[in-house]
Amino acid sequence: MSAPPPRGGDTAAQTQGDGALVPTGTPLGATPSPRRPDTALESLPSDVSVESRPLEDHSTVGRLAATVERLREEVRAAHAAAEGRALIELAKGVIVERLGCGPAQAARQLAALAGQAGLSQLELAADIINQAAHDRVAEVAGDFVKQTIGESAEPGADAAADPSVGVRLRTAESAALNAGDSQAVAESLLAHALAPLGASAVAIWTTGPDASLTLVGHAGFGADEPARWRYVPPGVATAAREALTGRRTVWIPSLGAAGIPSIGHARHPDGGRVVVPAGTGGRIHGVLEICWPRPLDPQPQAVERQIEALAELCAHTLETLPADSPPVRAFAGPERSSELVELADGLYDPALVLIPYLDDDGHLRDFRIRHANARFQDPAGRSRSAVDGTLLLEAYPATAGESELFEQIERVYATGEPFRARRTRMTALVDQVPLSSVADISISRHGDSVLLIWRVEDESARLASLLQHAQRLGRIGGFEEDVLTGEITWNGQLFELFGRDTTEPPVSLRDLTAHAHPDDAVAIGRFLRAVLHQRRASSTAFRMLRQDGVTRHIRVIAEPSLDIDERLLAVRGAYQDISAQHWTEVALAATRDQLAVTEQESAERNRLALQLQHAIMPPTKPPLDAPGLDVAVRYRPAETESLVGGDWYDAVVLPSKKILLCVGDIAGHGIEAATGMVVLRNAMRGLAVTGAGPAQLLSWLNNVAHHLTAHVTATAVCGIFDPEARTLRWARAGHLPPVLVRGAEASNLPLLRGMLLGALAEAEYEEAEIQLEAEDTVLMYTDGLVERRDTSVQDSVAQLLTMAQAPAGSLERRLDLLLTHSKSDTDDDTCLIGVRVY
Repeated sequence: MSAPPPRGGDTAAQTQGDGALVPTGTPLGATPSPRRPDTALESLPSDVSVESRPLEDHSTVGRLAATVERLREEVRAAHAAAEGRALIELAKGVIVERLGCGPAQAARQLAALAGQAGLSQLELAADIINQAAHDRVAEVAGDFVKQTIGESAEPGADAAADPSVGVRLRTAESAALNAGDSQAVAESLLAHALAPLGASAVAIWTTGPDASLTLVGHAGFGADEPARWRYVPPGVATAAREALTGRRTVWIPSLGAAGIPSIGHARHPDGGRVVVPAGTGGRIHGVLEICWPRPLDPQPQAVERQIEALAELCAHTLETLPADSPPVRAFAGPERSSELVELADGLYDPALVLIPYLDDDGHLRDFRIRHANARFQDPAGRSRSAVDGTLLLEAYPATAGESELFEQIERVYATGEPFRARRTRMTALVDQVPLSSVADISISRHGDSVLLIWRVEDESARLASLLQHAQRLGRIGGFEEDVLTGEITWNGQLFELFGRDTTEPPVSLRDLTAHAHPDDAVAIGRFLRAVLHQRRASSTAFRMLRQDGVTRHIRVIAEPSLDIDERLLAVRGAYQDISAQHWTEVALAATRDQLAVTEQESAERNRLALQLQHAIMPPTKPPLDAPGLDVAVRYRPAETESLVGGDWYDAVVLPSKKILLCVGDIAGHGIEAATGMVVLRNAMRGLAVTGAGPAQLLSWLNNVAHHLTAHVTATAVCGIFDPEARTLRWARAGHLPPVLVRGAEASNLPLLRGMLLGALAEAEYEEAEIQLEAEDTVLMYTDGLVERRDTSVQDSVAQLLTMAQAPAGSLERRLDLLLTHSKSDTDDDTCLIGVRVY
């Protein structure tokens, strides 16, 4: 048992050669003495501000702080000496047992061995205990020493600190076993085992029967933080809760990045956490939570095993230490579960009382059936006495199958959190044949036992429940009437439909007319004759007059029940409240009648408007007698009659032998648009007789639209052709300009200035004149020829120009081609005028 001498600062306490304990950091052979600061300011507590005190108070405060610091050092040294002395006394006991000597000789032997090995008596005592114990602490300490020595990079590196792991763990174990409460355990774990790993705080949580968490020990969090985290109710998500429900160690590199609340998060929001469930025998007694001030890097496996060993030590101490809500022990006996057995016997559902079954190493392997209540029925037909006392997996191996029932029982026993599930499939093996059933499951922990309750779903009861819900939603009530005995059976819904109390007798079919409207007596009579005399199913509807004065519309349907001799035995059927359906049908009928009248009126209006429009604007027009000019017109009405529009055109020879050419479009549809179209078209004809030019005609027409119509607005283009000079004077009012086709090219005429008609009381319009040549063609049109919902007007006009410049044998043929290849999709009417000079 030789090892390199340790560094002085790696142990909590050391011993001199004579067995006297020396506090940590004191060289061997030196006498410990209280720390005396060089100046008073060096010993001031961190919370004392010297700047705020008068100069004459500095010496007094310094002496007081030095005294406090000295006392603290003495207390820490006393604690370290006591904990080290416990390890040394334990090692002496091992030597007494091994050598068969007395205590004094064992003390001399320990001192001699320590001197020969170059170790302190405390380190040698820890080494002796580790070899004698062969437990988890010794295993972890040995692994840590091997890894540290194996990973040393420098030749001859000082590995003397490595054996201090065993000293720290044994010291922490000794302090925990000798501690009077869990608070002392937390302080000992932090001071001896966790602080050397860089941890700044530790919390010990104990679990309640309802899976709540109670803080029973803490160190390093200050005075106020533990009070805020004294109790964590069930279901609240914390770092400790995650480890408890998952039954695994949780490593959190940064608490802030994980977003999980926990104790101490305000002081070190980005610090790392390690949370370990502390349990024995398959049951979790609490949770050990270790805090680091900075983000936690991945730790070597030796450190992980060291933390797990501390959690196991914590679990054993939690199992025995008193607390405000002391955890129960993991080992169950019949006397501990007697009250739960009495509770199970009082249940109306099958139930099993289970107690944990542990192997020789203290690990949970199964659950023993402590008691099966009187409602229990074994699927294989075994008696209750044959099942009592058996192991759960031996009696029902299928519980570890797909249903995961055994895993849920394990979880409940470990965490204390109850488990509830509806419609869970349970499987039992009967003569190696799996039999399945659907049941509602309840698993809860009571002390050191688990109560398993299940309620097998009865298919007939489920169907009856579904039928009851369907009858309630459909407002249906069923009945059965025995013809021979006169006995009548109603369900509860039927009493509600009739407005009768359940204590009142049901109404017989023969007395149905007395509860119905007099006008429905004939229909009810036909129904009764069909069912009672003709022995066939029948139905009818009637108005039921209830006792409370409410009238309901009811449909009754019934069928006879006959014996083998075709004699009537009973009548079964149902009543349904169809009041809502009846009034809905009445409302729909009224709505249909109103819609029919409205549609008829609308159709008549559209028909009149269409007749008026066609009378004034025929789709084609006879040839116009105009010298030197061919004139052709086309009118295409809207495809939908309800969209009768206000597009109009005119081509007429004036008294001056000049020719008036114009097209226009009234805003809107229907009879109003058609009427406005007639007014503007006739007004244009009358005004053109004056011989005025196109711009003046549009100005006068604007006055007509604004003052003499019911707010009509329109667009128009007007042209006057002089056959002798072959000139066309034209103007526009918000309308698309005409198209000139000359040779193989088609182009728009200039976009002259002009407001749409009827918008303003006074408007001026720009006029232009174009000299036409032989074979020139001018086209005037409304937007119904080019307008598309998914295309801009500019693109649509460009497509029109492309079609217009295509060769055509005649003017009529050109207009037909334009209408045929038009890509307009607005379902609007269209006017098109074409003139060709020859």
